[in-house]
Amino acid sequence: MGFSYKPLWKMLIDKDMSKKELMNVVGISKSTMDKMGRGELVSMEIIDRICNYFDCEICDIISHIQNTKEAE
Repeated sequence: MGFSYKPLWKMLIDKDMSKKELMNVVGISKSTMDKMGRGELVSMEIIDRICNYFDCEICDIISHIQNTKEAE
């Protein structure tokens, strides 16, 4: 996968906030939160809601992981 939500999980820990609390205040479904937990892609609308809530940039909640070529 090319993206990681680890910065978001760290932010939640720093703010003493649970994933369930985030789901409630931002309006994220359990299935979307599960996708994020597995490092899967979610819609930019969800990312926008999280950024607006925390008044932060995308890079504060998502990091890009460079894909490496195994074999050509």
